[in-house]
Amino acid sequence: MSIQKILKNIFGYDHFLGSQEEIIASVCQKKDCLVLMPTGGGKSVCYQIPSIQMHGTGIVVSPLIALMHDQVSGLKNNGVRAEFYNSSLPHDQRDEILNRLEKQEIDLLYVAPEGLFKERFLHSLKKANVCLFAIDEAHCVSQWGHDFRPEYLKLSEITTEFPGVPKIALTATADKKTRQEIVEKLKLTEHASFIASFDRPNITYAIEIKTQPSAQLLKYIKDNHPDDCGIVYCLSRKKVEKTAKFLSEQGFEALPYHAGLPFAKREEHQSRFINEENIIIVATIAFGLGINKPNVRFVAHLDMPSSMEAYYQETGRAGRDGLPASAWMIYGLQDVVLRRKMIFNSDGDLTHQQVSSAKLNDMLAFCETTSCRRKVILRYFGEMRDSDCGNCDTCLHPMDTLDGTILAQKFLSCIYRSEQRFGAGHIIDILRGKETEKVSRNRHQELSTFGIGSDLSEFEWKSVFRQLYVQGYVQVIESDGYSTLGLDKESYKILQGEDKFKLRKETKTRQQTKKASKKAKKLIETELSTKQAAIFDSLKEWRLEKAREKGMPAYCVSDDKSLRNLVIKSPQSLDEMHEVFGFGEKKIDLYGEDLLIILNNSERQNQSVQE
Repeated sequence: MSIQKILKNIFGYDHFLGSQEEIIASVCQKKDCLVLMPTGGGKSVCYQIPSIQMHGTGIVVSPLIALMHDQVSGLKNNGVRAEFYNSSLPHDQRDEILNRLEKQEIDLLYVAPEGLFKERFLHSLKKANVCLFAIDEAHCVSQWGHDFRPEYLKLSEITTEFPGVPKIALTATADKKTRQEIVEKLKLTEHASFIASFDRPNITYAIEIKTQPSAQLLKYIKDNHPDDCGIVYCLSRKKVEKTAKFLSEQGFEALPYHAGLPFAKREEHQSRFINEENIIIVATIAFGLGINKPNVRFVAHLDMPSSMEAYYQETGRAGRDGLPASAWMIYGLQDVVLRRKMIFNSDGDLTHQQVSSAKLNDMLAFCETTSCRRKVILRYFGEMRDSDCGNCDTCLHPMDTLDGTILAQKFLSCIYRSEQRFGAGHIIDILRGKETEKVSRNRHQELSTFGIGSDLSEFEWKSVFRQLYVQGYVQVIESDGYSTLGLDKESYKILQGEDKFKLRKETKTRQQTKKASKKAKKLIETELSTKQAAIFDSLKEWRLEKAREKGMPAYCVSDDKSLRNLVIKSPQSLDEMHEVFGFGEKKIDLYGEDLLIILNNSERQNQSVQE
């Protein structure tokens, strides 16, 4: 069967996206490939179709058991001979899978990296006919990346153990340095690189200053996603528990997830999130890698991530189905201080600490930008965009800027006159003329800068400081658990009037986007009418029942995008159902009759109501 027929008959898609066809052709020609493609961009098809088309079994190295189970469920539902092999399976079932592998009765086999080279598995693998190795989440091989996993380093042995078998390394997040490391560590020989656009046009990005985290989160969800599935990320386990409890008290189905919970509880909460509708998971970064749920409508961060890579990957879990979704974050200076302490208290060497610190600075610069956020994200990953996106907070609600040179000079002068020995809070107290005990003890009320900034609020001065810091005019020096502010040659350029300082005019609560922008709405084929929305709800109820019967996630039966397309096209026969997005031969055989009955019944009910 040709790759085009596999795409249509098995997956129900009419066209390849982006470079998918070229990637598949390269793998089928037994070439190594490095594939960078955004989350939801269709990476899995790039190794699934070659594994189906080529003679033998495709081995997929995947870091999470949950992902394996869901991918395999979806593939089986499409009629593909797929299995996963890991410690969650009983011994007899593992033995059965290995026997089938040796007999070439499996098209795709998912395995964890630590299990790939275990003696029993490797023995069967060498007796089988392996047609390709797909290394998913390949950035995990990089020690400079945000999610380094030591077990990935051993994957370089694939080349030695299986010479001539093509390798395809896939990731959604890798800067130039990480890409080079992937190629070197995985020994991708004479490889072809495919770097798709990092743009996720369906995601609306928005960032606010952190003032009242719980209240801000509640307002964001109520205004934008009152009935949607989402993920809320927090830095600490304690905050995860507190936030999940708060949202539950407000009437949301919110579940905590962090490494401190018992394994069974984590499994239960992850399973509910994957299998049920409208669940909000509140989690540390322990949650999410490999989560394949397509209809996550929002990702919220209550604390600033450690890097742009981490932010991009975590926000990329929203809107995998291509429909409008949003990424919302609040941040404050305390986030930066805490992150810096974590970096310099880590076990990493000085080089690693410096790299981590630079990544944190890039993340802070993204938060503080006055320009299009999408431009900043894309530029970080080496992709240039000419026009503003029109689908982020800085585009939808442009920020006012002003000449802040005099304010910057006041702030820097106060640091200088207090001998560069104090933190931001104390400097702001001096500027605002507050006679605190600390000010009095150090006789700082006698400084010429005392009270010269009384016309600005504490909130406004904090904004001046953050922007001075992110633009490199203020140093934050960590010593003995305390943070002090210092000056360098860049600071004196402001003080001496050589540089001008452009200041963003901050407001305590930026206006939020309650509806998707026009650009995001275009991603939806058309808005559903009231009648169509009722049919869509009926289809979702059917999907949930069917998923429970089969013991698989609802989206493995059919995702929202496919059900929407089914409602819009309203097929009247099984033949017409072939024109519906996401419905291949196997799904039509399995569900076609049921779906036609639901569509026809809904149509008759609507006609009787009208009569």
